[in-house]
Amino acid sequence: MRKTVLSQLLDIEFPIIQGGMAWISDAQLAAAVSNAGGLGVIAGGNAPKDVVEIQIDKIKKLTDKPYALNVMLLSPFADDIIDLAIEKRVPIVITGAGSPSKYIERLKEAQIKIIPVVPSVALAKRMESLGVDALIAEGTEAGGHIGELTTMALVPQVVDAVQIPVVAAGGIADGRGAAAAFMLGADGIQVGTRFLVAHECNVHANYKEMVIDAKDTSSVVSGRPTGHPVRILKNKLYRQYCDLEKKGASVEELEAIGAGALKKAAVDGDIVYGSVMAGQVAGLVKKMQPAKEIVDEIFDECNAIIMKQFQRIASK
Repeated sequence: MRKTVLSQLLDIEFPIIQGGMAWISDAQLAAAVSNAGGLGVIAGGNAPKDVVEIQIDKIKKLTDKPYALNVMLLSPFADDIIDLAIEKRVPIVITGAGSPSKYIERLKEAQIKIIPVVPSVALAKRMESLGVDALIAEGTEAGGHIGELTTMALVPQVVDAVQIPVVAAGGIADGRGAAAAFMLGADGIQVGTRFLVAHECNVHANYKEMVIDAKDTSSVVSGRPTGHPVRILKNKLYRQYCDLEKKGASVEELEAIGAGALKKAAVDGDIVYGSVMAGQVAGLVKKMQPAKEIVDEIFDECNAIIMKQFQRIASK
């Protein structure tokens, strides 16, 4: 499972996209994944144009391979980041938290490939009709901001509904998850949580250790009352948030407690009162590795599983 429609579309060796994680997915991590044969992604997050520009300039010095810029459409700087992507001739733009419809024409004119993250079939079909190049169907197992449908349920329905390449995301951390995604009809996978513990990832060491120590039940969802649910690892911030919910706190009070919490965890290393965003597969992540080793291991395991299954079927 190396040369798929997605890998050919993006001119990458392996059909794997590194998740665009705000405050985490910088040029160093993205370049390492791109150099390993996947698609590295710089996360724009809520950062202003000048901050993102530094990362784009840096990745051009670290790799000559394709890379992507993730644009969080709820960011107050989204318009500026799209302008920057066009100015800097970023090869691929991945969008999340909304519809990129108002930017599609300009991005296509600049010959930039567009891949939106979608949580539903309806949005997937709408994005295809607007001319995007591929889709990332992300299930609720993913870390960070999430939808409601699981990856197992969402991916095959999106695959059936559109004709463009579909990337499976949410709950994928090893070759078993990759093999399952391909069997569901996906043309590629997106992996975030496992790359949190890549050697090249600059997230705080405390954050990495919390992911490695996570169990199957460590991941929880907060923020449902605000309309923007987020998957994180359990800590005192989560319990404090739950207490406020039980007391009937307003949306403004709940949003205030989460303001700046991701930076607090990812940059400052406060894993007690910071927001440690990670997917449900955190319990599978047990060691730090170079990005190349992660990519190779996922696809070696994926190919072995698929071949073994074919051999078992053929022997019957």
